[in-house]
Amino acid sequence: MASFNTRKVGRTSLEFTELGLGSATLAGMNGVDVSDDGARALVSAALDAGIGYYDTAPHYGFGRAEHLMGDALRYRNDTAALSTKVGRMLRPVHSDAERTVEHPWTRPFPFEIAYDYGYDAIMRSYEDSLQRLGLGHIEVLLVHDIGVQTHGEEGNKKHWADLAGGGYKALDELRRSGAVKAIGLGVNEVPVLLSAFDIGDWDVFLLANRYNLIEQTPLDALFPKAAERGTSVIAAGPFAAGVLAGTDVWGPSNGAYQKAPPHIVEKVSKLSAVADAHGIPLGAAALQFGVAHPVVCSVLTGPKTVAELEGILGWWNTTIPSGFWDALADQGLVANGTPLPNGRVA
Repeated sequence: MASFNTRKVGRTSLEFTELGLGSATLAGMNGVDVSDDGARALVSAALDAGIGYYDTAPHYGFGRAEHLMGDALRYRNDTAALSTKVGRMLRPVHSDAERTVEHPWTRPFPFEIAYDYGYDAIMRSYEDSLQRLGLGHIEVLLVHDIGVQTHGEEGNKKHWADLAGGGYKALDELRRSGAVKAIGLGVNEVPVLLSAFDIGDWDVFLLANRYNLIEQTPLDALFPKAAERGTSVIAAGPFAAGVLAGTDVWGPSNGAYQKAPPHIVEKVSKLSAVADAHGIPLGAAALQFGVAHPVVCSVLTGPKTVAELEGILGWWNTTIPSGFWDALADQGLVANGTPLPNGRVA
């Protein structure tokens, strides 16, 4: 078992390992299937490696990811911290012909989603997740994919009113009662997180694909506000959906993964040239980049196989020369004010 540093989550007593494991890929995404046994083996291997933070959601495979992650954690989850999400309720379907919602999952459970961010729905979602997981505890609840990018301007007005008018109260009650240790949001866009501070106090935000070697937009407003309010950030998507790990897939703020456009390909090419010059894999630098910022409590990855996990662990343990980070700053490849792992601020 490896030894990972841990970081405190907001102002709570909860701590995450600096490297975490996500589970969207366990449900099979965009035609890449993962078997049930393969998913369980992956989570077990992460536990064996010493990873202590795991994230899932009802949305992933319409219950499948929660179910499989629960299988792996159930009888050995002594110290691991688990987050799941609220905002998408699951309703049963009897056949694929009854589905009305498009989805990317290869073998989803016989359910589909209905968005609901209100008080009753969040309380019900929490209980449903416990049962799908087969666990007696969930450490963190995250409001999933609320925001204009997911729902549009008009659609989001109702969802935001539901969250502000009752959903936040449900989350706060669960936190105050000790049922969960932390609450937050899990989204792909920065503006909604800034707006969330207006309706309550949050312990942690999961932000996907917005803080990595491609993009550092949270530095301007979100990270300073989070530090002021005592809110940690989980930097999900350190590989920007894959383009920093050798694929051609990129994750824009609308969450719709796509082939990387020319300006992203150009940025990756420049980063790769610096990595090659210093004899390191670009994926290793991308993985280690996020935790240099003090507001980041964990970097969340989503391998599909044990072999991919082993590759990530190898990158995590790769020694990166200080000169690599200096070169990124000197060449303007990261934003001004970016904290770097060698202690320098760009």
